[in-house]
Amino acid sequence: MSMKPSSSPGRPQSTDTTDQDPGLLRGGGQPSGIRRQAAWIIERVLADAAPEQAGAKRLLLEHLAAYPGQPEIALAEHLMALRFLTGVPDEVESTTIVPHTRAPESRESMRLRIGKVLEGRMLVTAYQPIREFSTGTVVGVEAFTRFVSDGGDTPGEWFAAAAAARLGSELEFAALECALASAQQLPAHLYVALKLSPATCLDPLLPGVLEELMPALDRVVLELTETLTPEQPAALVAALAPLRRRGVRLAIGRVGSYCGSIRHIRQLRPDILKLDRDLVAGIDTDAFRHAFGEAVTGFAKDLGAVLIAEGIETRDELAAVAGLGVSAGQGYYLGRPSVRPRDWAGWNDPVREFRPLAWADGSGPF
Repeated sequence: MSMKPSSSPGRPQSTDTTDQDPGLLRGGGQPSGIRRQAAWIIERVLADAAPEQAGAKRLLLEHLAAYPGQPEIALAEHLMALRFLTGVPDEVESTTIVPHTRAPESRESMRLRIGKVLEGRMLVTAYQPIREFSTGTVVGVEAFTRFVSDGGDTPGEWFAAAAAARLGSELEFAALECALASAQQLPAHLYVALKLSPATCLDPLLPGVLEELMPALDRVVLELTETLTPEQPAALVAALAPLRRRGVRLAIGRVGSYCGSIRHIRQLRPDILKLDRDLVAGIDTDAFRHAFGEAVTGFAKDLGAVLIAEGIETRDELAAVAGLGVSAGQGYYLGRPSVRPRDWAGWNDPVREFRPLAWADGSGPF
């Protein structure tokens, strides 16, 4: 890595609420850390003279006018509006590498935009609730990175472009810092799942960043979402052993989407396996998906790992994965990703909006 995340240029050096309020903060009182960060991002966006940002700036000013003195709410509403206008789905994997087909000029333009994001930390975190099926209670969240841009690029495209520009590690650490800082606003009982590449998990800077921004390490889940090289499992076991002894958990994501080596997974001994949306979609009617789900359930039991289903979008999918013995899950049916702290606060309470799912014997997951 060429840049230590905690000393990146342009990053607010403190979230101490005794500091002087940024210009966007009005109405008195001391701002929270997330309010200060939102104000910082907004001021950077409004200061950007690039023509392609004109539309985003106009929209942002409208949201600021609607929520005077509340930059964090204005920024959240702005991001929600941008995602609606561009049609970008909420559950795009933030570190998924997608084919990059841009012309060389566009790729260079994206590289410059990545530099602006890194300099101004112009990104925020959305969290999606993970619910325990037996009670409907939210037990954890998964972090998704959102970029303050009207360019229509998905998070996967941002990370792919950063990797191509050799800025992948810097962008991952910036996203990690943002997620850990925002996590201070979450209910204290929730764990936080953070998607990271194997390379970032092996970076010697990672333990220091986690310890600085998330002292309660038993709330951290590191989720690997990329296929491992043959050399990486042994290195990861050694590198993550000190963190895991202190309570950090390891998850393997996207099970059923890409086939990681069973031997590698056994070597890593993850605490959590996650069924990918590609497997969960239609699992209630597709015999092959159902059979594959049964096999993964047995494998998770053999490992002693918790199995979580991703991308649950219907009641029938929920019933099917719960019937397999999956203990928890996430997806639109159980709660959409949100950048709003007021939504996060509601995850303190057991779910009330769902009705019990009943099997033939009258039992159900909740």
